[in-house]
Amino acid sequence: MIELNAQLLLRAYAAGIFPMAESADSRDLYWFDPEQRGILPLDGFHVPKRLKRTLRTAPFEIRFDSAFRAVIEACAQPTAERPKTWINADIIRLYTELHEQGFAHSVETWREGRLVGGLYGVSLGAAFFGESMFSRETNASKVALVHLVARLRAGGFTLLDTQFVTEHLSRFGAVEIPRTEYRRRLAQALTRYGEFAGVPQEQAMAALLES
Repeated sequence: MIELNAQLLLRAYAAGIFPMAESADSRDLYWFDPEQRGILPLDGFHVPKRLKRTLRTAPFEIRFDSAFRAVIEACAQPTAERPKTWINADIIRLYTELHEQGFAHSVETWREGRLVGGLYGVSLGAAFFGESMFSRETNASKVALVHLVARLRAGGFTLLDTQFVTEHLSRFGAVEIPRTEYRRRLAQALTRYGEFAGVPQEQAMAALLES
């Protein structure tokens, strides 16, 4: 049996498939290819008014890729709202490998030297596949999401895959599209290049909040 590695995982993403474990304690991974796929349209991203006011006060320090493993481990931890997660040891290993190879990224919110929220995902071509987020303070993950979208828009990305649509994501404009339409958009995104690192974040955020 071939052990799943980072390169095989990238091939799966390019085909529109992603893995999840049944629980954090499970040793098995399962492949998913939903008939209805969640995406967050980058040109239709909506920032709620209250959150926009919060963003203008800059309550958190924003960092990118400075604590990737800490972010994914925080996403794997159960909470009162999410007592069971799908991130097991293999998921942590695989996505850490992708990060070390430059294909997985984290957006982090910090306060007074403490990591209080963030998210991580996979970058391939001009597609970004959002995986999971966590929050230890009010709005910490939401702020990370807005900063992610600002960076993706400024970097020329065309697809933000959320896998599924939750009530939380729907507030930002997430929608479901059929598998065939998702694969069409994915194929187009893979022919392009999205710049994640090196994007002037202050300018990217200003452009997003003014749109």
